[in-house]
Amino acid sequence: MNIADDAPGVHSVIGVDAGTVSLREADHLIHDLVDRLGLPSGTIACTHLIRTDERRGTAVSLALPDTEAACATWAHIAALAELNAGAVLADDVYGSQPLTHTAALAAREHARREGGRAVLYPGVELLTGTVTTADLLDLTAIERLVVVGMPAAETPAPTTPVLTRGHVRPEWRAGDLTLALVPAAGGTLAPFEVPDPTPCCADHP
Repeated sequence: MNIADDAPGVHSVIGVDAGTVSLREADHLIHDLVDRLGLPSGTIACTHLIRTDERRGTAVSLALPDTEAACATWAHIAALAELNAGAVLADDVYGSQPLTHTAALAAREHARREGGRAVLYPGVELLTGTVTTADLLDLTAIERLVVVGMPAAETPAPTTPVLTRGHVRPEWRAGDLTLALVPAAGGTLAPFEVPDPTPCCADHP
């Protein structure tokens, strides 16, 4: 199935749909895929809301560091068998409809950097406790910060504390991995998305 040859990065992004419904379930799926597929460092894994006539739920996408890494990961795709999942990498398809179709939608959205909520990304393991806004931009794959209620042209001071709560989920917006923040107590900031009700997979960032 061709998911869009004109999408940049399409040959290094794998889409997976295992029938998950909630974001929490999709978060768990991503951490499961880390082990099942042996995902290398540098992978960015996102969740995607799926709203089609056949499917209401969430799928995930795995952006590997390069095409070679994507092909090496795809070689282990049979590890998804017990999940009854569908997966897509460019023209390669694993599983059956409608899951392969929705997996393709997730992969295409991520490849174009039009959408996707990142759960796994470089530097996420460092985001525990309190960090600064400079840490978010300097130590992780996050490229842009927006503060709810603050004009888009304004940015928080680099030393502003951010209470991570061990749950930092940036999203692709117009090509940038962007983290939405909200004001918190004592002049601090916190990620807009809060853990529900506690961070997914307590032993994972």
